[in-house]
Amino acid sequence: MHLDHFEEAVNFLKWHSKVGSKGIGVISRSKGGDIALSIAAFVSGFEAVVCIGCNANVFFPLYYNKRLLLQPILSCYKKLISSVSGTVNDKYILDNHLEENNDALIPTELAKGQFLFVASEDDLSWDSKTYMDQMVERLKRHGKDNFESVCYPGAGHLLEPPYGPHCRSSCSWFSDRPFMWGGVAKCHAAAEVHMWRKIQEFFRTHLSCDVAQNKIEVIDTNKVTE
Repeated sequence: MHLDHFEEAVNFLKWHSKVGSKGIGVISRSKGGDIALSIAAFVSGFEAVVCIGCNANVFFPLYYNKRLLLQPILSCYKKLISSVSGTVNDKYILDNHLEENNDALIPTELAKGQFLFVASEDDLSWDSKTYMDQMVERLKRHGKDNFESVCYPGAGHLLEPPYGPHCRSSCSWFSDRPFMWGGVAKCHAAAEVHMWRKIQEFFRTHLSCDVAQNKIEVIDTNKVTE
């Protein structure tokens, strides 16, 4: 995984005529969560990051400017838990991701922007609550207060914009068997509604659009004549 590609995206957005804030916001989930944390820590230009993911680099080595930044935490497939329905639970398949894995944990304390950490207590694919608690504890240990966190009981791994169908399990590239994502339908749906409002409020608070508004030509309809 190379952060240079994401830096290209940041530069593209910053020069776009309809992008007005001094920095970019990013929302991420699952594997995307550790990518978002990494670009916030190592690449400039990010003002607000929503992370629904892990606090360590997983699966692939992470590079930036042809330099290795972080080694990955790998998976132990022997830790997959099978159910009678044939689905699998991979919540605990990552190798130990605690403080001894310093070469994989993401130094979020280096980030200049704001964080919103989101976790689901019934996530059967990530140990979401543990990851979030570790991110919060790390930032506090470094004297940082640039974060908010929210945890949803009864919600599963696939937290998405609201009003879509709840998916408890589905196929994944990770295994030849369907994965269990978790979540109680009613609780999961309520979490998505609350989370989506929270995310919009978070971005409105930390991403100003003043510059974009100045770029837009305002037409006074009272002066328009045929």
